[in-house]
Amino acid sequence: MSHSGPAEQHRATGAGALRVALLTVSDSRTPATNEGGRLLRRLAEEAGFTVVDEALVPDETEPLRGRVTAWTAQAGEAAPDAVLITGGTGLSPRDRTPEAVTPLFDRRLPGFGELFRMLSFQEIGAAAMLSRAEAGAIGSVAVFLLPGSPAAVELAMRRLIAPELAHIVGQLGGAHRGKGAAHVR
Repeated sequence: MSHSGPAEQHRATGAGALRVALLTVSDSRTPATNEGGRLLRRLAEEAGFTVVDEALVPDETEPLRGRVTAWTAQAGEAAPDAVLITGGTGLSPRDRTPEAVTPLFDRRLPGFGELFRMLSFQEIGAAAMLSRAEAGAIGSVAVFLLPGSPAAVELAMRRLIAPELAHIVGQLGGAHRGKGAAHVR
């Protein structure tokens, strides 16, 4: 006898129904040198997600916050169920992604950052504590803040986001939200 709970039902919805927007935050990367952003797109597509938009912004609060707010307020077929952000999560004075984005969160998902750092610790040791990877929800949109390194992007996507995003979006009431009204803050 098989038991199908809410998590299994949301995962069964399928990754293909999930729409993601991808954002690279960097003062030094260009579209030609954005290795982490290209990897994020490839892993999102391999997971079966539909990439609805992609952008590269400098590590400045207003452009970063503006791009995330625009995506999370969208409705219709272009509306993302999740926003995946890479870069700007370290400790340098220019790393401002958490300060720019987390005030927008309606709810935090602390387990993501905790698990990400635990898995990172297994690979890189104590330096994992320097990561300020986080996740939360803005309305019904899941938002993930990932470090900019390709190894970190791969770890987060393969071990945490790809396996669980359908369940997260289902819990938030997403995946079909584009047919209704947009979230307004």
